[in-house]
Amino acid sequence: MKALMEVTDLGNGKQNRRLTMARFEKDMTQKDLAERVEISRQTMNAIERGETNPSLKLCLEICWALGKSLDQLFWEEKPGE
Repeated sequence: MKALMEVTDLGNGKQNRRLTMARFEKDMTQKDLAERVEISRQTMNAIERGETNPSLKLCLEICWALGKSLDQLFWEEKPGE
């Protein structure tokens, strides 16, 4: 996989590992996915790192590009669930 790398927690506890892993499964780099959904690679990086919250429209476009649902990539469970 060209996008394979270790996924680590950045300390903020908000990194979207599911998004990162789904991208790895499709053998896509951040740049590949960003181009597909028409955003910058830097914005995609910020989304994966949990530094920015994408719009619902952008979340859907990312899901479609990766063949995943909103629940699979973006739903956060409350502690204790």
